Amino acid sequence: MPEPTFYLLTAAFAVIGVTAVSLVVLRGWRDWITLKTRELEQRRDESPPSTTSRIEVADLKERIRKLEAIAAGVEL
Repeated sequence: MPEPTFYLLTAAFAVIGVTAVSLVVLRGWRDWITLKTRELEQRRDESPPSTTSRIEVADLKERIRKLEAIAAGVEL
């Protein structure tokens, strides 16, 4: 039967491992949030979309809605 020291060392290494993984994931999350913030700021600096592009987007949304209805078996 292993000694209690074995269990203590195993638990300590497990805690250290979970802490290290958590810190790496937290760093990645913060970097991702920073990236998305910069993307939003960059979009804000651009000019607003033109009327033509809004019409095109609305047309594409309508086509998607129709295709989803066809896929679901709903008649329009």
